[in-house]
Amino acid sequence: MKTLWRGYLDTSLIIKITIALILGILVGLLFGDGASTLKPLGDLLIRLLKFLILPLIFFTLIVGVNQTNVNRLGRMGGKTFLYYLLTSALAIMVGITVASIFNPGKGMTLDTTESFKVPENPGLTNVLLNIVPDNILLAFTEFNLLGIIFTAIVFGIAISYLRSSKEYHDLGENVYTFINGLNEATLAIMKVVLQYVPIGIFAIIANTVGSQGVDTLLSLGNMIGVLYIALFVQIAIYIGFLIVFKISPRKFFKEARTPMITAFVTQSSSGTLPLTLNAAKNLGLSKSLYGFSLPLGATINMDGAAIRIAVSAVFAANVIGDPLSLSDMLVVVLIGTLASIGTAGVPGAGIIMIATVFAQLGLPMEAVALLTAIDALVGMGCTALNVTGDLVGTSVIQKTEKETPSL
Repeated sequence: MKTLWRGYLDTSLIIKITIALILGILVGLLFGDGASTLKPLGDLLIRLLKFLILPLIFFTLIVGVNQTNVNRLGRMGGKTFLYYLLTSALAIMVGITVASIFNPGKGMTLDTTESFKVPENPGLTNVLLNIVPDNILLAFTEFNLLGIIFTAIVFGIAISYLRSSKEYHDLGENVYTFINGLNEATLAIMKVVLQYVPIGIFAIIANTVGSQGVDTLLSLGNMIGVLYIALFVQIAIYIGFLIVFKISPRKFFKEARTPMITAFVTQSSSGTLPLTLNAAKNLGLSKSLYGFSLPLGATINMDGAAIRIAVSAVFAANVIGDPLSLSDMLVVVLIGTLASIGTAGVPGAGIIMIATVFAQLGLPMEAVALLTAIDALVGMGCTALNVTGDLVGTSVIQKTEKETPSL
């Protein structure tokens, strides 16, 4: 038994995850709904990852801020937000283009007896206000990532000021050493959690395949297929970005594949954040950059969800026999981009974005109810793309920073 355990620890993480995926699919197909007995093992993985998210973001960002200056931090922040905004708009255009070519939903009929209650959209104003929490403790307990990022940056800058002052230098150094120690302790815990990831992935994929079944996949297979084609087109665009900025795609995906697969299975950008941060560290990216860009990306950068909005809009329009006009497509790009900023990176969030765009275009909400049947199947690919986009953006911005002298 001891030899078996040692062999498991020594095996590459990506090999263990790949085996877990294959076994999970087989068990899900074989046992169907019976695979739901494995659900607690998957829930445990989600809990372990969420357990690490807050300390990782808070401590990593404070340490990162203290490794750069305020001017450079502001410059990186501006580049990060601009990148996320532009790639979200680009992703929607990719989705519309691919969907317009393949026309998913054409010839289908809509069941008008289906109803769907539109979830409340937090709105852009509330998202902006939530950046500044009125209670620091609530920001942590309510999992307000934007509020936590703001808090970490403010305290990071304050600690940096103390370290640079003559009067409080020793005090600032002591606080920084303490925070850095907590950050290293969190990373040590994560190394242990990584060993459980394959087991959790096996349980989640078995439960997902078992509950969704083949019937759901076949009934809306055209829609799912078109969406995944659009996702792969977006990945090809990412590869183009990497090549243009002289970043090795092979090296990038070697480190990015673990968070990509985990995001695919868990359907949570924020839940995968510990693994995404670890991948950025392994890629040799600057802690002061990825400590800020990746948590922010997990909250507002959703290229996969943006593609889903576009394909879903074309699908719904085709189902009712009223294809989108050019002006409708422009509305999808504008509203979809803004909606993606105000949606948290958690499972099911894409449905809120779709409903928001449908309401603006006058598309039937019954179509949203139809799309919820494949929520898990499409959400998996979209979340994996979200995480990939965050890492690509961080890698590209790092390249521009290397060529830009710090002020």
